[in-house]
Amino acid sequence: MVRRPRRLLKNTAAEADQFRRRALLAFAGVVLALGGLSLWYFRLQVWQYDDYALRSEQNRVKLRPVVPGRGLVYDRKGRILADNVPAFRLEVTPNEAGDPKDWLPSLGRLVELSPEDVAEFQETRKVTRGFKPIPLKMRLTPDEVARFAVDRWRYPGVEVVSYLNRRYLYGSLFAHVIGYVGRVDAGDVEEMGEDIANFSHTGKTGLERSYEQALRGKIGFERVETNVDGRPLGVVGRVPATPGADLRLSIDLDLQRAIVAAFGDADGSAVAIDPKTGQVLAMVSKPSYDANLFVNGISHKDYNALLNDPSRPLYNRNVLGGGPPGSTVKPMVGLAGLDSGLRDADDKTLSTGEFFIPGQRRGYRDSHRGGHGWVDLRQSIAQSVNTYYYKLAMDMGIESFAKYMHRYGFGEKTGIDLLGENTGVVPSRDYKRSISTEPFYPGETVIAGIGQGYWIATALQLVRATAAIANRGDMHELRLVDARRDGYREPWHELPATASTLISDNPGHLRAVHEGMVMTVNGPRGTARAIGVGAPYTVAGKTGTAQRSSRKGNISHDPHSLPYHLRHTALFVGYAPAEDPTIAVAVVVEHGGYGGSAAAPVARAAFDAWLLGKMPEGVEDVALAAPPAATRPGAEAPADAPDEARTEATTPEPAQ
Repeated sequence: MVRRPRRLLKNTAAEADQFRRRALLAFAGVVLALGGLSLWYFRLQVWQYDDYALRSEQNRVKLRPVVPGRGLVYDRKGRILADNVPAFRLEVTPNEAGDPKDWLPSLGRLVELSPEDVAEFQETRKVTRGFKPIPLKMRLTPDEVARFAVDRWRYPGVEVVSYLNRRYLYGSLFAHVIGYVGRVDAGDVEEMGEDIANFSHTGKTGLERSYEQALRGKIGFERVETNVDGRPLGVVGRVPATPGADLRLSIDLDLQRAIVAAFGDADGSAVAIDPKTGQVLAMVSKPSYDANLFVNGISHKDYNALLNDPSRPLYNRNVLGGGPPGSTVKPMVGLAGLDSGLRDADDKTLSTGEFFIPGQRRGYRDSHRGGHGWVDLRQSIAQSVNTYYYKLAMDMGIESFAKYMHRYGFGEKTGIDLLGENTGVVPSRDYKRSISTEPFYPGETVIAGIGQGYWIATALQLVRATAAIANRGDMHELRLVDARRDGYREPWHELPATASTLISDNPGHLRAVHEGMVMTVNGPRGTARAIGVGAPYTVAGKTGTAQRSSRKGNISHDPHSLPYHLRHTALFVGYAPAEDPTIAVAVVVEHGGYGGSAAAPVARAAFDAWLLGKMPEGVEDVALAAPPAATRPGAEAPADAPDEARTEATTPEPAQ
């Protein structure tokens, strides 16, 4: 008989208890999991809310710099000399764009990129943080903007941005005064700090450089909402930029054009100032160059053409140049003789045509081969009698001579508001000791008296000293900027008057020198009498000729018979009207020959333009301006300008 297996009975109570234990354990696990998840959510939403909210906002909203409109530059009559015009540029944000090797070749097929554009971008990229946009190409054409817009999605981190491009309305006319702006490079970032990288351009030379802080304004920013591809959707917030200050110069446009026209094809420099204030009325350096070439990066071809030009158009002759002043320094040497007590104005010196240092056989020629006879101070200035100044310099000695020349502003900065001014050289033992082991010879003292030898004087120094004589001995520092305003609707604020010093405390001495300079132009034997013919005003002046080659023995040369590069430099200094001067000038004509025939006529043209409003022939061909354009909030537009020319252009809508 088969025995059935014993059937186990279910213990329902035990099973129920086991189920309860398991359920409780599972419930505890779920509670712990939910608690941990809740704590995690609490951490994200409460403890770290600010951090993650900021990250989220940064992914959705990007900060974009708003570059202010650069300040405008006006002449003394309110005519615009430098403004800004709307344009488009291509910007790249390196962190978003990636390796240039991956996108630059194809981008070059949409937008024409020169080797200079690429090199400038690569150089700036090395010193700029990766999240900051870097300009790749300036002044895009409408066709380039349209072609890029079609394929924009292929180039993350590359944007077309509108901006204001600097424009110099008179091209080369003020290139050595206003200077120019250029693209920010590694050197600018190193010199001025990381903040300058937010600007595409900065001042490089001239007033653009020396007044950079005022002209560029203060950067603002926009909060731009973007989609998942990083493309801008709109502006959700903004801190406006502060536009740069406008500058009003003391320069007069018409006078500047008149002087340039009077130079013709000659090279040289000229400065005109107000003797009573030191304000610069005109400042010319010839030849010049078109400052607009440098704004967005000059091509190698154009730059090499300027660099290799033997006339050196990039060289600012007034600020960086200088040379022997020749006889134009004689009024100051004569004044030194009076102030030192070595001479009276009526003391006479015999000019026989040649001066000899005691104990030496070599003679020093006079300006007139047969001599001038007995001459006093006034006649020595008017006739440019070398012997008078040879002997005076010898009697003074080189140390006393140098002391008085420094007192009259030579060997010192003039205070002009441009960077890099050359202080020049006044002959002295200390200077020669710095360049040579030889002693200072008596012959070097002799020729220092007529502005030759170790002399280096700039046109700025010459006009300043001349203006001091015109202004009864009061010598002002020179300045180009007359006033500034910090907004179009703000009033102009004139800059404080420049500092002045008294070069002589004896009015009689200054009067005697002044009378000699009047005789130079108006006397029967004056060396500049030709420019006084027909003038309805009285001119006081002094001619000069700085030799570039020495004579052989007793043989002198007609400077016009010499090779061009050896011809003497012609100079003239003067002021008018002589009784109450409102203008003082210094003119330097390179390779001009004689001051009376080459430099003095330029000064006469300046006097006529300033005092009579009479312009010289050829002025109509000098730097005609394009119509000015209003360019930033509050920028002054011509009365007939369209309304859109008066609207804000500093913060364009995001490029699509």
